[in-house]
Amino acid sequence: MANEKRKKKADDYVDKILLALNEYQAQHPQAKCDAYRRNFASIRVRVIDPDFSGMDRVERDSLIWTFLGSLPEKIQSEISMLVLVTPDETTRSLANLEFEDSSRSLL
Repeated sequence: MANEKRKKKADDYVDKILLALNEYQAQHPQAKCDAYRRNFASIRVRVIDPDFSGMDRVERDSLIWTFLGSLPEKIQSEISMLVLVTPDETTRSLANLEFEDSSRSLL
């Protein structure tokens, strides 16, 4: 599945994050990766992948940071939410629900 950017406004940092996740998708073709800028200082990233099944949160995080870790530190520092779920977990994950229907930002 193709990467998705939720906000229409161009954002170089979000684009670079999605480009890094393209490499992940090349190795995990069933994964769905998307990201959006929450506010001027915050980017949210989500990866939905059946390959996460059987992995704990630390393993998932380490796997994804293998790809995001190549980004400049300034871009990495703006990632405020990283949602890593299997398709089955999307309806039970509060982080995924917040990603889908973001509460109002105070910034």
